[in-house]
Amino acid sequence: MATEDSTDPTPPAPALSDPAPALPEYPKMIMDAIEALNESEGSNKTSIAQKIESTYSDLPEAHPTLLTHHLNLMKQSGELAFVKNNYMKPDPNAPPKRGRGRPPKAKVPAPEGAAAVVSSPPRPRGRPPKPKDPFFPPPIVKSSTSSGSGRPRGRPPKKAKTSPTSTPASAPASGAPRGRGRPPKVKPSVAPVGC
Repeated sequence: MATEDSTDPTPPAPALSDPAPALPEYPKMIMDAIEALNESEGSNKTSIAQKIESTYSDLPEAHPTLLTHHLNLMKQSGELAFVKNNYMKPDPNAPPKRGRGRPPKAKVPAPEGAAAVVSSPPRPRGRPPKPKDPFFPPPIVKSSTSSGSGRPRGRPPKKAKTSPTSTPASAPASGAPRGRGRPPKVKPSVAPVGC
């Protein structure tokens, strides 16, 4: 009977004789696929994906998502041009892509002699202050703790009506509150029509 020693190290994992080649980065795979397809108007995402799948066998399960993500990154950074749903290498002779918004105004260099004269500070924003009259007395500032006029701040309370001068015919009896809404129209009494 053989006994197992707990001091024996575990046997090493068997080494692979032929390790699988590592996948290149997605931007490199995308550029290689576009070069291999060599289409004049560029290659669409489906043809790029099929070319990468035919070239590399052990792609991750999230390959479509990763491909879309890297295509968008390369499009935004300018590594790829996106024209009519096709991706292609950007033309080195093409003008640079214009950003959003209005371009800034070109600054015209001033002549050397005029630079010292024109160097006044820029005008501040807003309406300029009124000129101060040296003979006008300064304004009196009231302190918040003392009330100068003796009157309290705010609107005065309503005065209670003591004696009504005239009561309308449709008004309710004094002391009773008015009902909601518009009061009903008073109908004039109609006299009988006689011969």
